[in-house]
Amino acid sequence: MRHLLFLPIMACAAAPAFAQELNLGSAQGAAPIPIQITASQGITWSQNAQTVTATGNAKAVRGAVTVTADKLVAHYVKKPTTSTPGAPTGAGTMSPLDQGNSQLTELDAIGHVHIYTATDNAWGNRAVYAVGPQVLILTGRNLKLTTKHDTITARDSIEYYAAGHKAIARGDALIVASGGRSIAADVITGHFASQSNHSVAAPGTGALRQAGSLVKVDAVGHVVIKTRSDTVTGDRGVYLPPTGEARLGGDVHIMHGPNELAGSDALVNMKTGIATLLAGPGGQVSGVILPGSGGAK
Repeated sequence: MRHLLFLPIMACAAAPAFAQELNLGSAQGAAPIPIQITASQGITWSQNAQTVTATGNAKAVRGAVTVTADKLVAHYVKKPTTSTPGAPTGAGTMSPLDQGNSQLTELDAIGHVHIYTATDNAWGNRAVYAVGPQVLILTGRNLKLTTKHDTITARDSIEYYAAGHKAIARGDALIVASGGRSIAADVITGHFASQSNHSVAAPGTGALRQAGSLVKVDAVGHVVIKTRSDTVTGDRGVYLPPTGEARLGGDVHIMHGPNELAGSDALVNMKTGIATLLAGPGGQVSGVILPGSGGAK
């Protein structure tokens, strides 16, 4: 038997960014959108714990966002109510969620978690969405996020900050872009374009297509950037996807076939594959170039 419950509960405003695609908040100033929850085994309402738990092939749908998991737990708080003279003082056994006088504070997804929209997907073993700060944290094995343009994976966690228009991948973080170009690091922070950045969009591109666009990537720790022709490593780096330019600092190495250059700073164009090594203050560039092999610049 499949159980169904509508939760007409308020959620905080969502930021108009990539994270909005996977955000369960509602648009600022808009009427609250109910969350529809279904489950194959059952839905339990705990008045004392102020939770609604859906078990077995659980699914929560709110607007364009769908969350599926083995179990979903919605946490809520009661909203202040004002009594009307002559009105009933009690609501019997009716859930406060059914009455619409509660506010969602957190949604937990446990086991085989999949969060998706028409363009974006995220997977993990557990997800916690805090409504107030608009933060979604995915943990567990095989963490993965896909958009129309990029694929992000991580070992420890993938975090979404809707208000800050960013996502953070921690532990063996990797972003793979079109054409096989990639960035790996201990921690990668992706900054996404907000809706305001799309007010002047190219004809025919559409706001949804651009909503998931990376505008900047910060990489820290054991950074490895791979282009079609080069591999560049360093201690830290910044990548600008719109231009394809990246800059690495620290102990920098550029490998191009059998050739290798070392320095303290490098500029890499991931679209053209051209890497330029720079010497730091008081330093020098060194390397090994095999004649006739087409060394890095």
